[in-house]
Amino acid sequence: MVSTRIDWVREHCLLLRGIADEFGRTRPFDGLTIGTGIHLEAKTVALLLTLRDGGARLVSTGNLNTTQPDAVDRLRAEGVTVIGEPTKDSQVHAAYLGEVLAAEPDLILDNGGDLFATYLYRPYQGLLGGTEETTSGRMRLEPLRDRLRRPILVINDSPIKQFAENEHAVGQSAVESFLRMTNRVTNGEQVTVFGYGACGRGVAANFRGAYARVSVVDVDPVTRLRAHLDGFSTPSRDTAVAEADLIITVTGARDVLTAADLPLLRDGVILANAGHFPAEIDAAGLIGAAEVTSTREYADDLLTLELGDGRRIHLLARGHMFNLAGPRPLGNSIESMDLGFALQARCLEAVARGSVDAASCVVPVPGLIDADVARSYLDRKYPR
Repeated sequence: MVSTRIDWVREHCLLLRGIADEFGRTRPFDGLTIGTGIHLEAKTVALLLTLRDGGARLVSTGNLNTTQPDAVDRLRAEGVTVIGEPTKDSQVHAAYLGEVLAAEPDLILDNGGDLFATYLYRPYQGLLGGTEETTSGRMRLEPLRDRLRRPILVINDSPIKQFAENEHAVGQSAVESFLRMTNRVTNGEQVTVFGYGACGRGVAANFRGAYARVSVVDVDPVTRLRAHLDGFSTPSRDTAVAEADLIITVTGARDVLTAADLPLLRDGVILANAGHFPAEIDAAGLIGAAEVTSTREYADDLLTLELGDGRRIHLLARGHMFNLAGPRPLGNSIESMDLGFALQARCLEAVARGSVDAASCVVPVPGLIDADVARSYLDRKYPR
């Protein structure tokens, strides 16, 4: 019998394996339903089954354009209720979120703030709180604190998540995904990275490590100075766009690249988004621009726009997060996700047990949890 990639991932998620064994004894989620809206892929299977081992009933859906059928099949075979199928349609995705909330989960594990924001339009009794995975979700939920009034711990604000996953793993997966989807060279290419937060730093560093020439664009002059001192070129925005062979957005903002940039883009440039929401590159605006005379769709989530003057603009995953797109999408490394998902499991446990209260509404992971996860990882990596 040939084991699956999901089996490989679960075998190498050492933290989640240990937590699952513990949860099997302590059962912190007995009698509770956890609703999740997060990328459904192999590493997520390991997380959700860990929560199930803690006694949770799970009702789950994915995110836009990242749901993997083999993950859905495995979760359903393991007794998890999975809502929906892979989709790029935001309205279809919103309906899936509504179905998750119709189960009135006691805890929410959110990714991008979708479930918590939808909950405010469809409130019900009994929601204890939960977790938010991303910076994009935290930015969305912070203005809603007065309405949410529940403990919501932001995983991405943990220093572990920042350096282990965002700075190291996102950069690795961006390079890997670019190579897998395009089979194009990085050596000597001009790469422009929009955004120099933790994820942007990782993307820039990893493409530099792949022998690309890298420039950074950031609206914050202090952050731009940091990129300069880290050895990256920091030209004006328009110069960085015009010189690029590959542009990667990782800002969390909307409309970073739009049809207004078409006059600047060089022939053959590749556009890719590594941010959570498919809004950083205005794909619809680019495709529908007057300068575009035709489009050519390739396999592996590649789209070419042909302009009237003969230039070609290539778009990966139509502006969706390309780290989990294309053929055999792998996403971030197992170890980095094991760390981040261990934080998820421990934070959900803290909310379920009442260890955090409404004062912890959209706040970082508690320091004690960070320390526990770091210590556990090192103890397993270097047993005494």
